[in-house]
Amino acid sequence: MEFLREQGVNENLIQKVIEFREKYQVFESEKSRIEKPQMNFYGKEILEMAISAILEGENILLCGAKATGKNVLAENLAYIFGRPQYNISFHVNIDSNVLIGTDTFEDNKVKLRKGPVYLSALYGGFCILDEINMAKNDAVSVLHSVLDHRKIIDVPGYDKIHLNDACRFIGTMNYGYVGTRELNEALVSRFMVIDMPSIKEETLMQIFENEFPDAKKEALLQFTKLFMDLQKKAENGEISTKPLDLRGIIAALRTIRCGLKPVSAVSMGITNKSFDGFERDIVGDVVMTRIPDSMECFDVF
Repeated sequence: MEFLREQGVNENLIQKVIEFREKYQVFESEKSRIEKPQMNFYGKEILEMAISAILEGENILLCGAKATGKNVLAENLAYIFGRPQYNISFHVNIDSNVLIGTDTFEDNKVKLRKGPVYLSALYGGFCILDEINMAKNDAVSVLHSVLDHRKIIDVPGYDKIHLNDACRFIGTMNYGYVGTRELNEALVSRFMVIDMPSIKEETLMQIFENEFPDAKKEALLQFTKLFMDLQKKAENGEISTKPLDLRGIIAALRTIRCGLKPVSAVSMGITNKSFDGFERDIVGDVVMTRIPDSMECFDVF
């Protein structure tokens, strides 16, 4: 709650979050699924939008370009509301059985091995549906009944269960990834949609300073500006979004802290993620303007 106050989130919303946590207790068996996120999400307006929707019983869809913090926000929301978190990353092999559950033989009986959607409904968890625009029709059909006003899961051969009042679904999707497609209107109508804005320089600097308090501010500023330079080139269509990798640049900083030369660390975390030679040269030129070959690890930490 203190983090939300530091962000300037409306105090009325914070009080309602506290009331939510007090009202909906967590099952003892699921408390291990309440995990503190590795990274905080910064963005007062986005936080207020997401919190307001969840408080009113809505499910939310986070959409936007790469490196806008969709998964970070989803993890933060589950932790803010104190709910167990269940994750599913959609791909071609994800079907209704994976989401709801499959039959398994246990104690000489056929039992249902519950999937993440079933568990979220049962225990009042937050189910994060990652890359939801890669879901097959079979998987999407399952989501329709749990996301609308019915809020039920009818499992053939087993029980029909009603969603726990604390249960919420958070979908994430990127634009233009290979294997993605347009979400159908029926599914989109079941979400409140938040369009995630591109990360700002001051926000990124704040993330780096919190993640690496032992780093030199001048060096972190160069890494921040490197990311912003790459972001601008990606937005202008000069490079793809492959090198625009926040996880990669954070990983590079960690290896620098370990003693690796900065230019080598950035090559692994950023430059080498471009498999096209021409693009890799462009990214390499951008990197050299911010992270020269003469920079050493003691210049950063």
